[in-house]
Amino acid sequence: MSSGAVAGPDGRLRCPWGLSAEDYLAYHDEEWGKEVRGDDALYERLCLEAFQSGLSWITILRRREGFRTAFAGFEIKAVAEFTDADAQRLLADPGIIRNRAKIEATLANAKVLAGWAPGELDELIWSHAPEPVAAPRSLADVPAVTPESTALSKALKKAGIRFVGPTTAYALMQACGLVNDHLVDCTAR
Repeated sequence: MSSGAVAGPDGRLRCPWGLSAEDYLAYHDEEWGKEVRGDDALYERLCLEAFQSGLSWITILRRREGFRTAFAGFEIKAVAEFTDADAQRLLADPGIIRNRAKIEATLANAKVLAGWAPGELDELIWSHAPEPVAAPRSLADVPAVTPESTALSKALKKAGIRFVGPTTAYALMQACGLVNDHLVDCTAR
């Protein structure tokens, strides 16, 4: 079985995962691998990638609007003001993943980031963007962890950010365009 790009319903070649569920098509074509900048936007992606840990991305994607509502649009300053009552509300919210450790990390991370200078999260994350490499030919060529994602994970942890291991950091790098892991024949590349 090939793990290279496959034709979608419109005949255009795409990464196979982008066609594995209807909800993935627009995400694959319009978002994944596109440059994301700005502290709040990167905080959102960082949080969603942490919530995805141990789950399928489709689970998070289908609840993204629920997450945005529950976490004040992922505005760092707003989430940093959340109280214990907010944490309890989040644990009861069926629109999100109700994992205590992930919710607590999301709130704690906002409190840390609220003390950073504007643009500091953006600068830290993007400072770990690797040099471009040859496009992957198949899914087997796409890593789960890289030296850069390991370094990003360490830098974030050193700064007090929780729930961001090297695999989560690499998923963030892929989703936010620090790396382009669309397959060589993929139309979204």
